[in-house]
Amino acid sequence: MSIEVALEQAEAVIAAARSEAERLGVGMSIAVVDEGGSLKAFSRMDGAELAGVDLARDKAYTALSNSIPTHELAKLATPGEPLYGIHACAGGRYVIFGGGIPLAKDGRIVGAIGVSGGEVEQDVACAQAGVAAWEAEV
Repeated sequence: MSIEVALEQAEAVIAAARSEAERLGVGMSIAVVDEGGSLKAFSRMDGAELAGVDLARDKAYTALSNSIPTHELAKLATPGEPLYGIHACAGGRYVIFGGGIPLAKDGRIVGAIGVSGGEVEQDVACAQAGVAAWEAEV
């Protein structure tokens, strides 16, 4: 049986991340991908930078594909660490700075959220707000 991220759940995740972005006063792009890495839902807030569209989607994809939040992956991908160079994999689609976090259900990763538009810490905070909403839904 396939476990998936339902559209309603993805929209709740985005709404929570957007609420945090509004609280921070930053325009964000927010993406949710399903367990296959396909875009399930997306929102680009007014004033959000154009680069954030691709970055949000790819942060979600990176978190899903590597089963780790991108801010944690970043530490493993610095020079001298075991995953140095991973950013060059997947056709350059892996993003190794914060803002992408996997979504899990019953101990299995079933999707991910990616957020881009602010400082890394702001992106992470908004993604974490989305994850909290996910955990409340499942």
